[in-house]
Amino acid sequence: MNAAGDLLKASYAECHRASRRSGSTFYAGFLLLPTERRRAMEALYAFLRQTDDLADAGLPGPASRDALTAWRASLRGALDLPSPELSTDAGLPLCLPALADTARRFQIPHEHLFAVIDGVEMDLNGRRYETFEQLESYCDRVASAVGLACIHIWGFRGPEAFRPARQIGVALQLTNILRDLKEDAAAGRVYLPLDDLRQCGYSVDDLTHSVVDERFSCLMELETSRAEQLYRDGAELFDWLEPPGRRIFGLMTATYHELLRKIAARPAEVFRRRVRVSRLQKARLWIRWALCPPQRFF
Repeated sequence: MNAAGDLLKASYAECHRASRRSGSTFYAGFLLLPTERRRAMEALYAFLRQTDDLADAGLPGPASRDALTAWRASLRGALDLPSPELSTDAGLPLCLPALADTARRFQIPHEHLFAVIDGVEMDLNGRRYETFEQLESYCDRVASAVGLACIHIWGFRGPEAFRPARQIGVALQLTNILRDLKEDAAAGRVYLPLDDLRQCGYSVDDLTHSVVDERFSCLMELETSRAEQLYRDGAELFDWLEPPGRRIFGLMTATYHELLRKIAARPAEVFRRRVRVSRLQKARLWIRWALCPPQRFF
């Protein structure tokens, strides 16, 4: 194998290591894919992890923005090469040759990858969202864009897959937002729409101080019901996926839906601890989606 081939092999190996180290819920799903698609998902995940890490590095705002600008330029450089193997001379971060190879092989629109960086950059501004429609714009970048990239790796039939893929992305991100309410509020980040807080008579100050009362219950009922509907609408994606993608989609979505169910059942828990799906529950879900015939869960 030549030097360029060695670099691409090393890039995929680094993405594999990064995915395994993460302990992510998503990694178990990768094991349900054929080898080539699994390697592609590892490359995509490594890119997403590094993008998040740049924003979470604790650098001052301008330094974080500069880091993301440089990362965006590196991504553009990798994707613009006629072949990822030419990255031998490009001095690219190690995960990017594998990502560029994945994007080429599976025809992932580059706009989805750049959208993820744009979404992470939105977090640096500490902005708040007046309406759910504004929050959706953020979710589209940090979550739905990921889902749209994923379905190119998994395989799908027709553009009808795009709408439910976007809805599932928003559902997953909203679930994350609800789980992380306390942590985010402590850091000055409020993602829930301010219109929703006002509708329930709850305030940002109440959220910061972890106030639990009937107003909080109203707010959580509103948000968990919205997320539940997004899961139900997005479940249609199953019908448009090729068989290799149905198991991983089912596992990922079922796991996050179980997390939402736990939050909805005991909303105040988000202020007491990090709500999780237990290892036993995850194992049961993995066995169900690995061994049983895949079918829609809604």
